Amino acid sequence: MSEPARPANPLLRRLTGSPVVWPILAVAALIVVDLIANPDFLAVRMQDGHLYGNVVDIARNSAPVLLVALGMTLVIATRGIDLSVGAIAAIAGAVACVYIVNAPAQSAASTALQACVLAMAACVGLGLWNGFLVSVLGIQPIIATLVLMTAGRGIAMLITDAQITTVHNSSFEFLSSGFVLTLPFAILVALALFGLTGLLARRTALGMLIEAVGINPEASRLAGIRARTIVWTVYVFSALCAGLAGLMISANTSAADANSNGLWIELDAILAVVIGGTSLAGGRFSLTGTLVGALFIQTLRTTINSIGIPSEFNYLFKAIVVIAVCLIQSAKARALVGSLLRPRGKPQAVPA
Repeated sequence: MSEPARPANPLLRRLTGSPVVWPILAVAALIVVDLIANPDFLAVRMQDGHLYGNVVDIARNSAPVLLVALGMTLVIATRGIDLSVGAIAAIAGAVACVYIVNAPAQSAASTALQACVLAMAACVGLGLWNGFLVSVLGIQPIIATLVLMTAGRGIAMLITDAQITTVHNSSFEFLSSGFVLTLPFAILVALALFGLTGLLARRTALGMLIEAVGINPEASRLAGIRARTIVWTVYVFSALCAGLAGLMISANTSAADANSNGLWIELDAILAVVIGGTSLAGGRFSLTGTLVGALFIQTLRTTINSIGIPSEFNYLFKAIVVIAVCLIQSAKARALVGSLLRPRGKPQAVPA
């Protein structure tokens, strides 16, 4: 007689069942590929009191995606979607750069601060508009945000007069190229917002209310939760995150380009959220998974450059890797692959 199947290790089963484990392993696998292509990939050096290296570059370049993905995580948790974040990022950069160019003191730090405040105020208005369409008028989120996604680029072009607006303000450029405590300022801003979001979502009742609205909006309303206010809040927060990311993107190039700033960043944000284990059906969400997903997206871009993938195959390679990670996260897909790889013995005769 064959031995009875031994129960799986509870710790191993718990680790493999966590939605964050597989993205972390995927990032580790990409780093291994990068190390094979470049043995000094993980080298970090100190120069002029600042840290430099591939790891630092990955963290800094993933900051805009992480910011947008944080807002997208809470929106998706309420069973919604926000396709307008790329357009909002372009509008924020356009508002800030045009204000700086038209200001009497273009290079002053106060001018950069006023431009950023004005841009964020505009983002609040755009988030209120999205929330109004979704929570008050009851329009499907994908349609409501598609309106601003389409019109937002036009609004940004109107603000910049369809021109690439270049600025020369060191305080504004500090958002992307500045350093604080040897680390890029963009990383610190993204981590600070990540920590604040996690504190509010996991240490207060806000996270539970968001999950309740995402699981069953009608039941949450009957339970006394102001679902409309929750939905309105997450769309405003998403717009603020997108606006901050747009300011970083414009500061990185010292210009506002309505056509390219924030282009397709909404897709990278959605990918980061889904890879991090948050379900598009709403309900439970993982901010830590979103952080890992954003790092995965940027590490994948670096890997594509490291191994020399031709530019015409970049998107194909990226799609293949993302699909593979999503399949690995699926318990059904893993079980199917395991059943196919498992050796099958000959059927034994059953005694009469």
